[in-house]
Amino acid sequence: MKRAVVPHEDTTSGQSPRDHLQSPALLLTCIRAEMKCPRVAAGSRGPMLLLLLLLVAGVCVDSYKPVIIVHGIFDGPQQFQNLSRFIKKVHPGTEVTVIDLYDDLLSLQPLWKQVPDFRQSFNSIMKNAPDGVHLLCFSQGGLICRALLSTTPNHNVHTFISLSSPLAGQYGDTDYLQKVFHKTLKKNVHFICYNKLGQKVSICDYWNDPHQRLSYLRNNIFLPLLNGERPHSDMKAWRENFLQIEKLVLIGGPDDGVITPWQSSHFGFYDSSENVVEMQKQEFYLNDAFGLKTLDQRGDLVTCVHSGVKHTTWHSNFTVFRNCMEKWLT
Repeated sequence: MKRAVVPHEDTTSGQSPRDHLQSPALLLTCIRAEMKCPRVAAGSRGPMLLLLLLLVAGVCVDSYKPVIIVHGIFDGPQQFQNLSRFIKKVHPGTEVTVIDLYDDLLSLQPLWKQVPDFRQSFNSIMKNAPDGVHLLCFSQGGLICRALLSTTPNHNVHTFISLSSPLAGQYGDTDYLQKVFHKTLKKNVHFICYNKLGQKVSICDYWNDPHQRLSYLRNNIFLPLLNGERPHSDMKAWRENFLQIEKLVLIGGPDDGVITPWQSSHFGFYDSSENVVEMQKQEFYLNDAFGLKTLDQRGDLVTCVHSGVKHTTWHSNFTVFRNCMEKWLT
């Protein structure tokens, strides 16, 4: 498993401006690194080099894969304007789409209802991107994206970035919980969630009470299936579909304040004593139930821990973007 590192920008190569201008390869590197490339000097080669500069710049811009963003609970496209701007600033010409579905209160609709509608938008973008797309999904959106990847054969997602998502479930007394279940303590939520009516509320689809393990496995119709914790006939196909991604990037941090435990953003979760069990010791990892261990062994699993970031500010924090996302969105 790798940890994301901020790319080092080398601006001290020791080459002269003329060396840069005479080498198309170096010129392309210069553009991709967003260096301030020197102006073409006047002379007989000026027009030719200027044309080369424009052509190479065009190739560079076109090389970035489209980015699809899926919002979280109580969110919509407007919350992701900063993140979209970050991507376009660092990777000019990138096509960024924040899927405008199940916004705000509609995000409480059951996840298996949301997934087919997100897939329709997802497929329409994907079919126009023969070189692949990147999927960047926040909070509850990370679970929607996992379901999309698992249930969509022959997708062409290159990198899946999960931004502070309760991938292994949620169990905590947070402001978000009180918005949905007013004055209900976490220890009592299982009475609401683990039945047919409760499973029609999105947060119940990933509510994982470590003290009610059997009820969770029997009555939660979303997360246990996605994690391969409850066997089903599509497990093999879902695993194969999920493993088509080339990179999985998991982002989270200890000051999130909503995802509980915060390690759920990295597939860690509580045991029955509410001690956090890290990803590599989770049964679904050890059994490689949906391909997580395989991704790790391939070297295609990256984690990024960032402290000092509250849940609702992950997607507006440029430092998080530079440290944890930028290099994976080319």
